[in-house]
Amino acid sequence: MIASRRPIRLSFTAARHQSGMSLLEIIIVIVLIGAVLTLVASRVLGGADRGKANIAKAQVQTVASKVDNYQIDTGKLPASLNDLVTAPAGVGGWLGPYAKPADLNDPWGHALEYRAPGEGQAYELISLGKDGKAGGSSVDADIRYQP
Repeated sequence: MIASRRPIRLSFTAARHQSGMSLLEIIIVIVLIGAVLTLVASRVLGGADRGKANIAKAQVQTVASKVDNYQIDTGKLPASLNDLVTAPAGVGGWLGPYAKPADLNDPWGHALEYRAPGEGQAYELISLGKDGKAGGSSVDADIRYQP
């Protein structure tokens, strides 16, 4: 049997009804993706600063305990935090080093402030926060040793 050869007709009408995304739809999708990425980035970066603030609180407490150990060993408070790293001249009973130089900086790289005598206590130990300036709020707030 001989097969009939009928010409194949291609219909382009179906192609006309299928459409891709318009330029406006593509722009809207890009803007939405950008908004989501901005929100996620702000949460992640903000979380890092809050984490550093918590580390600074713990670090201030740790350095305060090192100051207390120095006082127990020598019978007096250090004149500066550097006395925790290297033995000061004329101080007996020094059993340090009590701290490493890196221990004397907060997580943002600012030097911890030390004052002896402090206001209402034997000494003050302060991290000035992310901005490195006195005062502030949130992650810029001062972190003080509380005995």
